[in-house]
Amino acid sequence: MKRTTQTPIPITGKDLLTLGFSEGKTIGLALEIIAGPLATETKQRTLTLLKRVRKNPESYLDDAALAPLAAALIEAAQAQVDTTIPLKETTDSYAVFGKDQIEEGALNQMNIAMKLPVTIAGALMPDAHQGYGLPIGGVLATKNAVIPYGVGVDIGCRMALSVFDIPEKHFFDHRSTYKRELIAHTAFGAGNGFRGQDRAYHQVLDRKEFEMNGLLRGLKDKAFAQLGSSGGGNHFVEWGIIDFEEKDEALGVEKGRYLALLTHSGSRGLGATLAGHYTRIAKDLCKLPQHAANLAYLDLDSEAGQEYWLAMNLAGDYASACHEVIHRRLTKAIGAKVLASVENHHNFAWKETLNGEEVVVHRKGATPAGKGVMGIIPGSMTAPGFLVRGKGEVSSIHSASHGAGRQMSRTQAIKNVSKNELRTLLQDMGVTLIGGGLDEAPMAYKNIHQVMASQQELVDTVARFTPKMVRMADDGSRED
Repeated sequence: MKRTTQTPIPITGKDLLTLGFSEGKTIGLALEIIAGPLATETKQRTLTLLKRVRKNPESYLDDAALAPLAAALIEAAQAQVDTTIPLKETTDSYAVFGKDQIEEGALNQMNIAMKLPVTIAGALMPDAHQGYGLPIGGVLATKNAVIPYGVGVDIGCRMALSVFDIPEKHFFDHRSTYKRELIAHTAFGAGNGFRGQDRAYHQVLDRKEFEMNGLLRGLKDKAFAQLGSSGGGNHFVEWGIIDFEEKDEALGVEKGRYLALLTHSGSRGLGATLAGHYTRIAKDLCKLPQHAANLAYLDLDSEAGQEYWLAMNLAGDYASACHEVIHRRLTKAIGAKVLASVENHHNFAWKETLNGEEVVVHRKGATPAGKGVMGIIPGSMTAPGFLVRGKGEVSSIHSASHGAGRQMSRTQAIKNVSKNELRTLLQDMGVTLIGGGLDEAPMAYKNIHQVMASQQELVDTVARFTPKMVRMADDGSRED
């Protein structure tokens, strides 16, 4: 009797999908193996074997026939893992000061920041406008995490004020002398600094953090060259008149009008390079949804988080040293005695206690305003600035605005403000401008009086500063 050979029942892609295979490369490889090395096996034995391979592909990496399929399954599994960190489904509530003055873009950015899984609390200051990640004027408290873009690119940017024992009349009688010294002892412009004997020394350059890694070692010489310089953008060094309507006991300044020096700048190339470097690291380690990517954060218990924290504090201290050098040089140049000095910084993160809990408070373009804390809130090159004392308002996370805040972008200002308009305003206000440009025209900024009115519960005004001679970086909008 002649025996007949049964033809194996074919296995289809549908059978493999039932086993849990995904459409694509792995099913194609499985079908090739079924038609090749497993061609003589029964359908049931083949399906059982493939099911085992799918569940534990690592066990078959040494199997000559099944290794390609096992490797493809492992690769596919790794590719399918979604490492994106989900945001909270709803936006936590937060305080907004001067909401009618704040553009929608800044509010949208703050809403996203409030959805971070590490966010504890937030607040938006009346000078707020759209930035990168956290809006400028945004305050964000997080749990054991620091956001490089929540700090900002210009790490430790700050205001510094010196009040001199010189009456205002002396300034107006010797304007040319003050202009000469202002030009001689300051440096502006992206990348600019000092050379040779003009370089200043400060003990911050001896900090051990400069040896922490190759990046910082490579930045030390640039930091040395730029020490005491001010950079570009909205940074300035200016002479002005400060008016104390009554004696301030804490500062020890009597009622009167005095010459004062006000400076605004940050950590120069050092801070900018560190910000870019650690933002890239944060984005690699902290995968957030695309619309929140610039809020990538570093866990402070991680090596990268600790490294950034040390680098951030170094950059902040370096920015402070730059102001110290500027004020020291100009104080010596005019032969003055300093009656009082105040300094405050923004674009920074602090470890603070909020409602009994330790948090990391990011103030990106916001001034610390804890109870009794002094701060300076400038207006523009023609608008007054204010020396203030914080009230420690919890809803603002002990913060206030860091200035008037922009109402026009730099591009908009250059398009909408004419050189003649700027010249006329400067003349009307009695302000001498050295450098500067249309992108920093006073019209580009919000009304400082409205901003101050929106934060009366946050700060008390101690004195009022009126700019009289302003030096800023040159830019193309001033070229005739």
